[in-house]
Parts: sequence; C-alpha cells; structure tokens
Amino acid sequence: MNCQSRRSRLREVLIGERCFFPASIFDPLSARMAQHLGFELGMLAGSVASWHVLGAPDHVVLTLSELAETAHRICRASDIALLVDADHGFGNALNVRRTVEELEDAGVSGLTIEDTALPQVYAQPAKGLIDPMEAMGKFQAALDARTDPALCVFARTTALTSLTLEEALQRIELYATLAVDGLFLVGVQNWAQLKAVRAITNLPLLLGSTPKEMKDTEQLSELNVKVALEGHSSYTAAVLASYDELKKLRERVAEVKDDAPQRDLLMKSLSKDAEYKNWINAYINPSK
Repeated sequence: MNCQSRRSRLREVLIGERCFFPASIFDPLSARMAQHLGFELGMLAGSVASWHVLGAPDHVVLTLSELAETAHRICRASDIALLVDADHGFGNALNVRRTVEELEDAGVSGLTIEDTALPQVYAQPAKGLIDPMEAMGKFQAALDARTDPALCVFARTTALTSLTLEEALQRIELYATLAVDGLFLVGVQNWAQLKAVRAITNLPLLLGSTPKEMKDTEQLSELNVKVALEGHSSYTAAVLASYDELKKLRERVAEVKDDAPQRDLLMKSLSKDAEYKNWINAYINPSK
C-alpha cells in the first residue's frame, strides 16, 4: 500500500477550493467500484461497518480490531483515499491513542474522533455529549498518537443536534484551537448554522448526512466545506439487491432479463481476474 500517496490526495482536498462528495464503501469490491467510477474519496462509516461485519445496528458493539481489519482489507485492495469513522475512539483518551495506531497501520488516510458519550450511559439519554475538556483530551491524544504526520485527524461533534446554536458554537470554537486537520459536523440542518460555524473558524469543514437542500457544491465550497457525506445508500441498495435475488431463487422465479454475462464481466474486472491469471501462468504454469 502506498499510504503516502493516498494521504496526500486527502490533504489536497483539504487545501483545495472544491467540496467533494465521497463514496460510502464497505469492502474491497465496493472500494474498487468507487475508484473505477472516479470518486476522490471513500468513507467507511461506523454504521456501515457494524452492518457489514456483525449484521448489527450502530450501537457501538463493533470492536476496534474489527474496524481496523475492515479498513485494512479496503486499503490493501484499492488506492482510494479512505476516511474512517472511528466513533469515540473505543474508550477514553488512551483508547483513542490505540485506535489511531491501529487505523494508521491499516492504511487509512483520515479518521474522525467524536465527542458523543458512547456507548450509551445507563439511565442517560442517547447521543449525549462528553465534557468538552474530555473531548479536547481525546482529540489531542489522537494527534499525538499518529506517527505519520500526513494522516488526517478530524474532530467530530454532534453538538448541533443536542445543544443550542450558541452552546454548539462555543464547543466548536474550542475544538478549533487544536491542531486538528478539520472539523466534522454532524447535524447541520441549514445554511445559517453552517455560516455561523464558518464565521468562527478557518479550519476545513466536513459534513455528515448533508441535507438534500444543502447539496449545492458551489455554496458548500464557499463556506469551506471540503467533504460532504450523502448517506450510505450504496450499502442498503446492495443489501436490497441481494435480498431480491435470493428471493427470486428461493421462489424459483424465472429470469426476466439474462444479465449474467454483464455480471460476470464486472466481477472479473473488480476482482482483477486477468492479473491473477497472469500470475498463475508466470509462477505456477510457466509452460503456458
């Protein structure tokens, strides 16, 4: 893996003038699809990783080792710059250090650490926030843990979903005093909120679950948004397609359209079938 090249590409996005919409990817084949289609970035979300690895909802039951292994498989199979949702760092600031070490070793280009109180605390509402100073300690631990300065570390906050705008801005402004590579904002609902954040920081901004009415590349770019997520429909669409195909097979439904040749060609391309055949001929069947 050429980690430097892909990490440099992510940093070019952060210093550029354009906002990009990344592909939501979850395994080697989806990463190769995104790369083939020309996506500049890939995003491995915590919810998608939990679905894909465990078949479970996103209640922080996925482990660090499972996330890191999934990221490693994606990175070794493609050259796309991968941004990973590392949730709360799987514990306190010391756990955050370990999280960064493992994900850096897996080859990711960037990762987010958030200020949400995870997993849910007993008898407390879900999606609460940790103390802002505890969050600062976590973010600083993440910065200190990386050995490759090219790895991007983003401070992620859900403050806009649970606090007043004034309170959220105070927290965001505090986070912006650290040497993080950007701020990942979850819960931005309108342009006024985004403009208020832009007014207090020059750090690159990343958006989670960008509202439909805010998917204006020009306006986002003007407000220093470099990455805007569009959800994870690629995964849910893949699940639905698989379910429908299995249902047809189970019910012995006749094929309406024979697209097997097209599927075969796509699978051979994405799995690098020709390369493997060349290696077989070179190393195992040299006479051919």
